Amino acid sequence: MTGPKEKPNVKLIDTNGDAFAIIGRVRKALLKAGADKEYVLKYQDEAMAGDYDNLLCVTMYYVHVT
Repeated sequence: MTGPKEKPNVKLIDTNGDAFAIIGRVRKALLKAGADKEYVLKYQDEAMAGDYDNLLCVTMYYVHVT
């Protein structure tokens, strides 16, 4: 499992609180930053393992939210 060398920046301001849009944006950013599919799936599993607050906390752990 390989993560990105640096956390990518992800803009979430125009996702309108849509959890699937947030996950999609973060997945795309992680892959573009060099993370492998296993790392991205780990993010996705952790993000979907709880409520919306969990999604945001996990997202902020994996990427820089702008």
